Amino acid sequence: MITNRELNENSTQQPSDSEHGSMERYLSPLVRDIKPSGIRKFFDLVSASKDIITLGVGEPDFVTPWHVREACVYSLERGYTRYTSNAGMPELREAISSYLKGSFGTAYDPEKEVLVTVGGSEAIDLALRALIRPGDEVLVPEPCYISYSPITSIGGGVPIGIETFAKDNFKLTAEALENSITPKSKVLILCYPSNPTGATMTAEDWIPIAKVVEKHDLIVISDEIYAELSYGQSKHASFAAAPGMKDRTILVSGFSKAFAMTGWRMGYACGHPELISAMLKIHQYTVMCAPVMGQVAALEALTNGLGEKDKMVESYNRRRRLVVQGLRDAGLECHEPEGAFYAFPSIQSTGLTSEIFAQRLLAEGKVAAVPGDVFGLGGEGFLRCSYATSVAQLNEAMDRIGQFVYKVKREGA
Repeated sequence: MITNRELNENSTQQPSDSEHGSMERYLSPLVRDIKPSGIRKFFDLVSASKDIITLGVGEPDFVTPWHVREACVYSLERGYTRYTSNAGMPELREAISSYLKGSFGTAYDPEKEVLVTVGGSEAIDLALRALIRPGDEVLVPEPCYISYSPITSIGGGVPIGIETFAKDNFKLTAEALENSITPKSKVLILCYPSNPTGATMTAEDWIPIAKVVEKHDLIVISDEIYAELSYGQSKHASFAAAPGMKDRTILVSGFSKAFAMTGWRMGYACGHPELISAMLKIHQYTVMCAPVMGQVAALEALTNGLGEKDKMVESYNRRRRLVVQGLRDAGLECHEPEGAFYAFPSIQSTGLTSEIFAQRLLAEGKVAAVPGDVFGLGGEGFLRCSYATSVAQLNEAMDRIGQFVYKVKREGA
């Protein structure tokens, strides 16, 4: 029999992981092996610096319109503090359905095909968890939003990057998609307008992609959070509206970007009833429902906030032109972004890597932007610059970038 004294001696001689402060052995390898966000890691440096102009965080500089905030406040005053239906308030689902049909030609049954989520991010997570079995491959055009691959890995899937190129305006091509498909391919994630490149896809662009999707029996998660932020001659073309693609597509969107409601965390997913039903199962066991106050605000935004949304989009468009011209004047090549609120200039002419350029620009030029390599394949040699900030700040940032680029090129001459 082992005595208490012997136990104490063993404990003293062989300290446990817990006593050392390490809990790593308890962690799931799927989570442990995921790298921290490249964006957040970089912007930890910003908080320690002064006089910085930030072109980094993908967040509108507008405040949520007053009448939207007032609707939330009024709902609290009336005591609207209880759970809603797991799928979301019926009135909000009806409004989402009408909005999508009127704006983008995608019609959904609000009772069976619309799910209100805690931001678009939850909708993407739910979709992947509902679809993926261990080992399934998820195709992701890159450069792309940094969360797609980690969320795929957490769900047991295997993310497969598909590189896109500036020469193609960062559009996904049918040839690149076809060449990336294997027998294990199951899901394709799309994000157009694109974060970080600002690329868009037209209805004509989607036709050959749809043929490949149908040929290989893929399911598509189409993240259309920037749908309203399109500046080309044509309106946003939803992949779900492509011929034969509605039932193969889970359309994900939300209120964060176009309606300046990032902190409200209001999103939604629309798709085939069986797919939405599967996502709803996970949703009801994990978060129950989206916050009722946020749902009331989202309903007000869709009902009475489209005018303010249009004014914000007009402002972004003016800033877009200012930033693209400013970057080109600074000596950086920059393709024409036709959506979202990002420019993605090439910094290859400076001879610096994306990370070193961004670090030096922060330290020497006092401008914060995101190194392109954090966005995956094709991101190295580029820099993400958000123009969701004031015109005065953007003008100053362009001046500082121009001076910094001139200095770097002179050093290398």
